[in-house]
Amino acid sequence: MSAGPGDPAAGSVTRSPVRVVEGGESRAASDLLAVEEPLEVRVVLEAAGRRRRYSIAVTMRTPGHDFDLAAGFLHGEGALSDAAQVAGIAFCEEAPAEAARNIVEVTLAPGAAFDPSRFSRNVYTSSSCGVCGRGSIELVREALPAPSPPSAGPRLDDSMLIELPRRLAAAQATFAATGGLHAAALFSAAGALEMVREDVGRHNAVDKVVGALLLAGRLPAADRLLLVSGRASFELVQKALLAGLPALAAVGAPSSLAVDLAREHGMTLVGFLRDGRFNVYSGDHRLSPGG
Repeated sequence: MSAGPGDPAAGSVTRSPVRVVEGGESRAASDLLAVEEPLEVRVVLEAAGRRRRYSIAVTMRTPGHDFDLAAGFLHGEGALSDAAQVAGIAFCEEAPAEAARNIVEVTLAPGAAFDPSRFSRNVYTSSSCGVCGRGSIELVREALPAPSPPSAGPRLDDSMLIELPRRLAAAQATFAATGGLHAAALFSAAGALEMVREDVGRHNAVDKVVGALLLAGRLPAADRLLLVSGRASFELVQKALLAGLPALAAVGAPSSLAVDLAREHGMTLVGFLRDGRFNVYSGDHRLSPGG
């Protein structure tokens, strides 16, 4: 039997009083809830001794790995491409103490390209929307890589894929405590779990993984596989493609636009990966039976 998850990340859960109704009886109890709080992402430019702040977005997220989330979000928006563009990331020191942990400022390195006009209005993203604020599908697609040739990327065994949801579940500490979070997990081509991030937002969980890779100088992640605990939507495929990931697997269903985008760019897209089975919607050339 595999080991269970560890403790939830600090600040990711809270306790709430509840009334439990079961078997015709009622009793007072308490329940752990996944925390959902706003996070404002700012870009800071420094020039001639002056600092200029640009508020880019406010996203609803579960606290934890907030710097990764900010970096991953900016990567998905085309504002960051590698760690060399980042001079520093910090919580806002000038905000009141109770608000500081919900404002992350990403200071760009001198010379890093940034066009404030692309973010001329503050963008609000809910915990269920990953491309809010984009003006059109063309803007979403503009930074995507060229389609991959059929031979690009690692070979993936069917039997290895079937094991991944179990490995992810064993590492989901906050989900185990609350039942209320999505997760994104990075695996090697051999199926070794390398990173798990949880959040109330599906897109936030993916941004946290991508941001961690970006800050570690590990993009593009051309030899890795991403697994998400829910469905595979267009924005998740888009974020994975921008990170150079050749394969995305989902426990739930993909959308039609997600499948179209994956096929267009040669990505391996797997859906309904659970209970010992899965569907392959794109990129079957990377998969092979494994014992």
